[in-house]
Amino acid sequence: MQTTDIGNKEDGKIWYRAAPSPSYGVIVNIVRSVAAHSGKTARFLQVAFDTTGEAFIAGDHLGNIYVFDISRNRFRLIQKTGQACTALAFNLRRTTEYLVALADYSIKCFDKDTKQLVSWMRGHDCAVSSVSVHSSGRYAITCSADTAQLWDLDTFQRKRKLNVRQSVGIQKVFFLPLSNTILSCFNDDSIFAWESDTLFCKYQLPVPQEGPRLHYRAFAVTRDGRTLAAGGRSNLLHLWGLESRQLLRVVQMPPKVRTVRQLEFLPDSFDGGSSQILGVLSQEGIMRFINIQTCKLLFDIGSIDDAITSVAISPSGHHIVTVMDSGGLSIYSVQALTQEVNKPPAPLVKVVTGTNADGSGLKVKVWSGGVQRPARTSGRRGTTKVLRPTTTPAPDDKENELPEGLNKKRLQGLLQAFGEFPAKYRIFVWRSLLRLPENHAAFNSLMEKGVHSAFLTLHQRYPIKSQKLQRGLERVLSALAHWSAIFGETEYLPLVAFPFVKLFQNNRLICFEVIATVIVNWCQHWFEYFPNPPLNVLSMVENVLAHHDKELLQHLIHCGITSQLYVWPLLETLFSEVLTREEWLKLFDNVFANHPSFLLLAVVAYLTCCRAPLLLCNQKEDFEYFFHHRNHLDLSGVVKETYRLMDVTPADIHPRGMLSDFEPLTRGQYPVFNKYPTFIVEHQSRERERIRQQEVEYLRERQMVQEMQSEVVRRQAEDQAWYTQQELLKDAEEQRRKILLEEECKLAEQRARLAALKRELKLKELQLIDAARRRFLKYQQDQKWAELQRLDDEIHRKMAARDQETAMAVQDMEVRQMAIDAQRRLFEQQLAKEQERVTQEVKAEVDVRRRRAELEESTFHQLLHADTDINLEAKKVLEESMAEAQQLSADTDWQADILRRLERADADRERHQQELARLNKDTRDKEEQLLQVMKEVEGKKWEDVVEKRAQLMEEKEAATMSQSRRSASLYKEMEEKEQHLDRLRSSQDESLLRHWELNARSPCSTRGLLQKPALVQTQSNGNVCLNNTSSSSSSCSSAKFSLDRGRRELDNKERELLQDVRDLRQKIAARAKNADPFTYSASTQ
Repeated sequence: MQTTDIGNKEDGKIWYRAAPSPSYGVIVNIVRSVAAHSGKTARFLQVAFDTTGEAFIAGDHLGNIYVFDISRNRFRLIQKTGQACTALAFNLRRTTEYLVALADYSIKCFDKDTKQLVSWMRGHDCAVSSVSVHSSGRYAITCSADTAQLWDLDTFQRKRKLNVRQSVGIQKVFFLPLSNTILSCFNDDSIFAWESDTLFCKYQLPVPQEGPRLHYRAFAVTRDGRTLAAGGRSNLLHLWGLESRQLLRVVQMPPKVRTVRQLEFLPDSFDGGSSQILGVLSQEGIMRFINIQTCKLLFDIGSIDDAITSVAISPSGHHIVTVMDSGGLSIYSVQALTQEVNKPPAPLVKVVTGTNADGSGLKVKVWSGGVQRPARTSGRRGTTKVLRPTTTPAPDDKENELPEGLNKKRLQGLLQAFGEFPAKYRIFVWRSLLRLPENHAAFNSLMEKGVHSAFLTLHQRYPIKSQKLQRGLERVLSALAHWSAIFGETEYLPLVAFPFVKLFQNNRLICFEVIATVIVNWCQHWFEYFPNPPLNVLSMVENVLAHHDKELLQHLIHCGITSQLYVWPLLETLFSEVLTREEWLKLFDNVFANHPSFLLLAVVAYLTCCRAPLLLCNQKEDFEYFFHHRNHLDLSGVVKETYRLMDVTPADIHPRGMLSDFEPLTRGQYPVFNKYPTFIVEHQSRERERIRQQEVEYLRERQMVQEMQSEVVRRQAEDQAWYTQQELLKDAEEQRRKILLEEECKLAEQRARLAALKRELKLKELQLIDAARRRFLKYQQDQKWAELQRLDDEIHRKMAARDQETAMAVQDMEVRQMAIDAQRRLFEQQLAKEQERVTQEVKAEVDVRRRRAELEESTFHQLLHADTDINLEAKKVLEESMAEAQQLSADTDWQADILRRLERADADRERHQQELARLNKDTRDKEEQLLQVMKEVEGKKWEDVVEKRAQLMEEKEAATMSQSRRSASLYKEMEEKEQHLDRLRSSQDESLLRHWELNARSPCSTRGLLQKPALVQTQSNGNVCLNNTSSSSSSCSSAKFSLDRGRRELDNKERELLQDVRDLRQKIAARAKNADPFTYSASTQ
């Protein structure tokens, strides 16, 4: 097992020794050490194969992306992204382009040849976990944990986006092979199939209800897109049939498997895309490959110590690349891993060797017929096995019987019918026709001898593009040289062996035995004239050509062309230079199925079929070119011509008579091949060995001389280098001194420039600060100017508003003035009415008092002068006149007082009006003052009224008290004169009524304010009212007035008058408040 450290190399070989033989299937391990950190390696993260399966790309955690070509044994650094990759894809329509998903959630497309960035795609919010490319290479799906996006790789534009709820999450979204179906798998184990063009949901796989939930994490689909394998957190695998949409079977892995990390189907060239081998990567880092039909464990890769993290399988199924937990890569050969699996079944024909009872040695062939399977029978009947006797073939048919149950005549009939064997069974038929012994031990002994010295420089003589094919050819030729010495000296042996090595490059044992069988049987007599061409064989071909086409032979002789030019090139290459692969295989199907002479007659048939172009050639170069390059001819015609020649060629010149029949290689050990001039070969071998020894000695001596020369040169170079180094050191010291001086000068200059620069920067800074200060001052001035403008606008607006408000206030004041005038007039009217009412009341009171006084006087005089009626009546009239005069005088005074007060009030009102007119132009404070003055004036008036009312009440109380005293004294006198009043009552009533009527009609009376007193009838108990008066002594006792009732009426009227005054003041205050609430509130404060 080889380990290759690519280090910091940008290209190189994957392995440096000869083609490594897979050890446990591993071809080579690849690691990359980091030079900056000793002992540390760059970890590879992702790998992806191309469509051919012979090359893959790999990205490490440092962002380096390499391409490894296994067929060419080369690797190359193709990109440095600078960040780790999370996914790779390498199957685009343009085969040189590949996709890389990076750690910054973006996807980039690069070209591996030009190393240029083709496109940069963004759209994911978290790391991209997988990239799936459509089989056409036109579309790609990038999948992350929260979304999947469909991209058009022609335009690198996003076509669709799949968003899911965060609670569900996406596991994987990918294309099905060879179809337009997209499969999406979610965290809840639901799987949906979508049409990629329309994104129409085609179907959904049912979620298994029985058994434990697997929590799908890994998915794999066969190449035909019919079977889906899914696994997760369990050792169970679900195999779904995508056509039937049903769960086909559940596969249980070994108990060691607890979680499935990755699933991959192993492709096979002969399964038609329905892969049967499934690789299961478990949590322990071991990938187990099982057969999903038989559920048999075939092989595994990886170990617990060297765990695998991810796997990539080539589309051809030839190689497996694993990313190891250590960060390296391991390349496995699938052929080596499946060597035990792909072993051919045991042959049906067994040869049993032994002795009979008589002791004579006999070989008995036991033919196994068809496999007898037990028939289904009931339980009551047993099974019977019929043994058929072995049939012994006829002696003339033995040569046609082949191993594996085949018959040579039947195969020849198949060739005549179809012209070739089926491609699928060609190798099997060849092995049967050639009767290969498969001597593994003998072949291994030859292979263990290594590369023969004659073929050490084979790659220089016969360069081949494929390193694998080059190594295979070298090993097979070495085995042939070790088998027989002649083959190490044969120059044309690589030409003979090459087509078989290319055909059997995966099985060197079969390749060796096929070449050995061909040499033993179809190359008979080739080495008798060694080292010259086989002139006897060429003569046989020339004789047959002379018999069947003399004209062509004469033309060749005339042109100086011998059989070594037109026969030997075809034989030494076995027609591989002039035929294509399919034509060569078809030809050798017929060669192996016939006598060894068929090959020589095929040369004659080829010449006769190409006679027309050969007859046109005249130059030797043209013939050489013709027999070393492919020509356009029908190979079926050549084969038919060969069969015709086999039948019509005379026996005396027929090659069959000079060539032996077919003899297979012996089993166990290969036969000794010594049909060549031994002395020549041995002489050449000895000469070659002598030359080789001399060459080795010469090389050794030359090596020693070269070493001595190199040592001398090395010492001279060391001395010269030491002197040169000393001189260089001296020069360097001088130069460093100069450099130091220059640097010091430069440093001083730089310091000076730096100081100047600092000063300049400081000045610029100060200038900038000053400019900033000025700008800020200007900004402040602008702000203040704008503020002043705003204030001016506000002042103008407020002045306009105030003017408007003033005008409105003037209008309101005018309206108020009009309202106040109306109120004043209404108040004056009310005052006049009140004054009239008070006047009437006063008049009535005065009249009552006068009459009471008159009554009292008349009563008193009546008591004094009861006997004189005439004097009493005269006095009564005089008293009434005096009372009326007093009343009129009192009314006059009262009216004069009222007029004075009204005049004073008018003067005050005029003054207030003037002040109001002046205050209308001022602020509202003057209006409040005006209202306050008006309220004060009004208060004064009402205070005067209240004061006068109080005085009036005091006078009334004094009058009442005096009246009560007088009434008490009069009551006593009235009791004494009661009898006398009874007599005067009748005469007094008439005079009193007549006097009352006269007073009511008189213009000097109290204007009828006092009502006419009612006559009081004499009560049954004989009581008399003192308020009644009469003109005679007889009527005084009938007219009586109630003093208490008059007093109560006056009190009630006084209270009603005070209540009206209060109501009036409240109304005036309410009107003032409604008219100007602001002024009222200010005045009340």
